[in-house]
Amino acid sequence: MQLVLAAIVGYAAARYAMNEAPRSAPPPAVAPAPATPVPVPPAASPAAVPAPATAENAMGAALSISFRSAVQRAAPSVLTVHSARSVARGPLGLGGRALLSEGLGSGVLIDGDGDVVTNNHVVEGANELAVSLPDGSIRGTKLIGVDPDSDLALLKIDATGLHPIVIGDLRSAAVGDVVLAVGNPLGVGQTVTQGIISALGRKGIGINPIENFIQTDAAINPGNSGGALVDTSGRLIGINSAILSRGGGSEGIGFAIPIDLAQKVIASLKKNGRVARGWLGVSTMQPSRGQPGALVAAVQPGAPADHAGIKAGDVIVGFGQHRIEQPEDLAGATLELEPGTHVTLDLEHSGKHRSVDVTLGTRPALRREVNR
Repeated sequence: MQLVLAAIVGYAAARYAMNEAPRSAPPPAVAPAPATPVPVPPAASPAAVPAPATAENAMGAALSISFRSAVQRAAPSVLTVHSARSVARGPLGLGGRALLSEGLGSGVLIDGDGDVVTNNHVVEGANELAVSLPDGSIRGTKLIGVDPDSDLALLKIDATGLHPIVIGDLRSAAVGDVVLAVGNPLGVGQTVTQGIISALGRKGIGINPIENFIQTDAAINPGNSGGALVDTSGRLIGINSAILSRGGGSEGIGFAIPIDLAQKVIASLKKNGRVARGWLGVSTMQPSRGQPGALVAAVQPGAPADHAGIKAGDVIVGFGQHRIEQPEDLAGATLELEPGTHVTLDLEHSGKHRSVDVTLGTRPALRREVNR
């Protein structure tokens, strides 16, 4: 028993000693020695990813490009037109000439033959004309013909060393396209202004008998008349003609004669020195209650409309391929055609519809007073 008891006591003492022995403190934390610096290449920038080719990106890129190339192509073709009206002093002009008025406008060299197109109101009433090039040199000028209905005129100058403009295609133009107006506003020298096409086929302004204007907010001022409206490739799409303004200066509402109409007029002026206009022989007014068309108020006896059986009270709603929304549409469509042209008119009267065929006559000469 004593041996067993001694063994138990010894075992317990040993266990106590083990549990109560002072525990070793944890080894002190050792900071690692600073490593020798090793150059680390900078993180490579992520490779630029090209923006996806979208219409929006293409538009942004186009807007960031200068228009200098367009100006370089078009500017040499835009000239200054000087006009004057003078009368002789004394009998047989022995006293020289007295200057009554003088004006300044712009013109565009349209071909290699020296043909320059400008506005009729730039040369109207003048008996002395000259054209100056962008370098300031003066060329003698001959008036080939005028067309007051479209406000266009054709001049001829010596073609030596000239650079005709490139003619554009108006069918590819749209509202919102960027355009440049080139001319000599207020006589300050050749000037370029930039804007957009605000509208196409603008009519009813009351400026010309024939109206089918390109409207633009590119700044146009007196002196720009007859100058060029070009696209961003420097191609001619219109002849700057007029503005709407309360104060006489540019207010962002300018009008240009479209190049397709100008080309027809130019061809006729080159061939005949004048433009023969079609004639229907009716007086028209706007129908009541907002109805579209041209209400026939009177028919001239013996006129083409009379021969075709058109009566007062008929409403003309179609003229060939043209839809007639207002009387100005009918007038413009008629004047754009030559005498002898056969055309079908669509008429409405008291709710009934009919069509008649008309052969246009020659428009009688009209006296027109133009105040510009």
